[in-house]
Amino acid sequence: MKQYKIAVVPGDGTGPEVINEGLKVLEAVSNKFNFKYEKKMYDVGGKRYLSTGEVLPDSILDELKSFDAIYLGAIGDPDVKPGILEKGILLRLRFELDQYINLRPVVLYDKRFCPLKDKEEKDVDFVVVRENTEGLYCGTGGFLRKDTVSEVAVQESINTYKGVERCARFAFEYARKRNKEKKVTLCGKTNVLTFAFDLWERAFYKVAKDYPDIKTDYAHVDATCMWMVKNPNWFDVIVTDNLFGDIITDLGAMIQGGMGIAAGGNINPEGVSMFEPIGGSAPKYTGKNVINPLAAICALSMMLDFLGQKDAAEAVEESVKKVVKSKLESLSAGRMGYSTTEVGDLVVKNL
Repeated sequence: MKQYKIAVVPGDGTGPEVINEGLKVLEAVSNKFNFKYEKKMYDVGGKRYLSTGEVLPDSILDELKSFDAIYLGAIGDPDVKPGILEKGILLRLRFELDQYINLRPVVLYDKRFCPLKDKEEKDVDFVVVRENTEGLYCGTGGFLRKDTVSEVAVQESINTYKGVERCARFAFEYARKRNKEKKVTLCGKTNVLTFAFDLWERAFYKVAKDYPDIKTDYAHVDATCMWMVKNPNWFDVIVTDNLFGDIITDLGAMIQGGMGIAAGGNINPEGVSMFEPIGGSAPKYTGKNVINPLAAICALSMMLDFLGQKDAAEAVEESVKKVVKSKLESLSAGRMGYSTTEVGDLVVKNL
């Protein structure tokens, strides 16, 4: 019987509420598919920072490196200045654990919840592979003559051949694994960002030579947004840089029904990966038992898949799909027709 070590970071706001439902599903699916897990909880987030001044202690970071996966609720506290927790926890984990892929499936489970006119479930089923450790998120830059009328602010996008090449290769491998359209679209801005995306384009087409069975395509990021709305069925796997990926995945979440169903993974294929709902901590709903836990449960499904428990992962996703189609009135907080805990119970029941 296989056993896994799972680090659990419930985080801030509604994070603990949705993680509790995910852990409920994990217990049920582990019994059904005969695997064991050991979990350890970590109180990293806004409360810890406000009470101790610590963001992510080195001792915890070192411990996290020994786990098979990290299951994250949400990071973000309105009482903490923006950027402190995001840079100190989320970005630091991505960089130091070399989670160089941000993987975002965009899947529509029920056409009732798609804001796009005349779109069916078959029309919205693609994946965004976002480079996760480079680009504008490296924090390179600075100020000159700050707080004066002559102030200059510089933020630099760092792109390495190694970083771009391995991201592109992951996208092609994933397109082969999905075995749907078997197409990878590079999303960039080659007509303006002529240095960064010259590198991206050269690396992309060089990697493509190793995958003759995979079709290639290119679209500017603005065109990508346009086609995601008009013809989302055109896409299979999209690969792009850190900033563009951050933007288009939120658009993807909306066309699949909203943040309540959107899950993501921060992936190191050779190391420790982290899985999370992408909707944030939603502090205004904290403690009300109304937040949608399905994004966290879908993140659990992704985690199971990357741990090698593919049957368990598929069972969880199918249960979510059944709950969405047959039970929920909405995917929005407070409008589902069920409480947070009741939705978790429905997923467990349908397993």
